[in-house]
Amino acid sequence: MKIWVASQAIADALSDLPEGMPALDCSVYDGKGPLPGRPEEVEVWVPPLVPVPDIPGLLGRMGKLRLLQTVTAGVEPYLPHVPEHAVLCNARGVHDAGTAEWAVGAMIAVLREFPGFAAAQARGEWTYHHTGVLADATVLIVGYGSIGEAVERRLAGFEVEIVRVARTARPGVHGQDELPALLPCADVVVLLVPATASTAGLADARFLAAMKDGALLVNAARGSVVDTAALLAELESGRLRAALDVTPVEPLPADHPLWTAPGVFITPHVAGSTPASVRRTTKLVREQVIRHLTGEPLANMITGHY
Repeated sequence: MKIWVASQAIADALSDLPEGMPALDCSVYDGKGPLPGRPEEVEVWVPPLVPVPDIPGLLGRMGKLRLLQTVTAGVEPYLPHVPEHAVLCNARGVHDAGTAEWAVGAMIAVLREFPGFAAAQARGEWTYHHTGVLADATVLIVGYGSIGEAVERRLAGFEVEIVRVARTARPGVHGQDELPALLPCADVVVLLVPATASTAGLADARFLAAMKDGALLVNAARGSVVDTAALLAELESGRLRAALDVTPVEPLPADHPLWTAPGVFITPHVAGSTPASVRRTTKLVREQVIRHLTGEPLANMITGHY
């Protein structure tokens, strides 16, 4: 069976499958170099973290493809182009720890003004003053899935109130339609929704205007979820602050106004880029390939809209 994987670590994990499993013809394709062979022969494809060029064209050539296993929770680059003869699965869960850790770290960094103190340290300046604090804050988690649950677990010791929001309401979790009433009460709003047609521009001018003065927007979802022009207007006014691991264009151009906007802390989409994520991704792919070979039900199957 021909399989393309995103890294040598994944290829190594597939080199010693249980006895009796069919032999794999495994090639590494990270999207940066030439194709490692003929796409027409690939039965399982594990694409890299950064989407490869011409996904529609490549998938169109994969006539034997049966399993497309992403290494990300988001599948928006692939979902519209998956052949009818293939199953799409995402990596739900593998980035929970890293992303949740980043979200909590970003909250603390902005509220306690760590970026400003780091800049002062570089200048050799002692800039004593009071800062904000996470304690006693209301944290609104928008997109309460496995990552949202991981964020809540990590916030358990910080003496905050958690308000949960998902696409549809369920016990203990508000529906997305309740956001207008919930936003004015939140000190921190964490975006963790997937990038879909319904979430594009979710945090628009009206959404941001409903947030309380001085509130912090934390985006660990996708850049498309936030109306950048509306966010810039709120940042420039000084009314809101933001921590962004994702931006409307990636890499963010050096002349983009987000870089110099006041009150914003930006990291280059690194929330899930950790050794823990690599280990968990490798484990998931190995398990998925074994399931595929043995005919067992696959995990994290994407059906319809996700």
